[in-house]
Amino acid sequence: MAGQASVLEDLSLLSRLDRSLLTIERFLALLSGLAVFSLMVLAVVSVGGRNAFNAPLPGYVDWIEQAMPLIAFMGIAYVQRDGGHIRMDLVVSKLSGRALWFFELLSVTLILLLMMALVWGSWEHFLRAFDFNAPLWSRDSSIDIGIPIWPAKLLAPVAFAVLCLRLMLQIWGYGRALVLGLESPVAVPLIQDTAAQAAAEAEQLEGHDNG
Repeated sequence: MAGQASVLEDLSLLSRLDRSLLTIERFLALLSGLAVFSLMVLAVVSVGGRNAFNAPLPGYVDWIEQAMPLIAFMGIAYVQRDGGHIRMDLVVSKLSGRALWFFELLSVTLILLLMMALVWGSWEHFLRAFDFNAPLWSRDSSIDIGIPIWPAKLLAPVAFAVLCLRLMLQIWGYGRALVLGLESPVAVPLIQDTAAQAAAEAEQLEGHDNG
């Protein structure tokens, strides 16, 4: 499972890089949210056009296909930064100190190796659809209204590459914590226990009440 996590910050180079990458991750996550909102608008337009004028939005399914990579991939690095991905904590939650950082370092390293392979594979998949000499630079297009598919295929390696950068920073953070024996390293998600989560939620609610 995924628990609530906090990411500590300081003035170190690692933390500055973490905050800089977070700006990019938030922008990509915003694009993902806007894609979800856009699909809702398209659904309203398509259904409204069908019911009112018997003319649904042309290429509605094509636009859904184009938006899927935005929804599926753009927010994965942002969620990784905050430790929000689903994972099994039954063993890791019982660890602390160097043992915890070792297993976190091992898991993040394995994820990085997988994501690097996916960057390579998805980039090759994009290249099969992209051609500077073809109309609209596209070797293939959607079935209904002929939208070029290469922009959607490009989103996967871009999102995966940003995730790889995030994983590299977390490897740095966990490795630093392992070597130095740190209790609360920066730039990595620190899973909070139940009491800490309750305190954080109470503090957040108190801030809303004061506002």
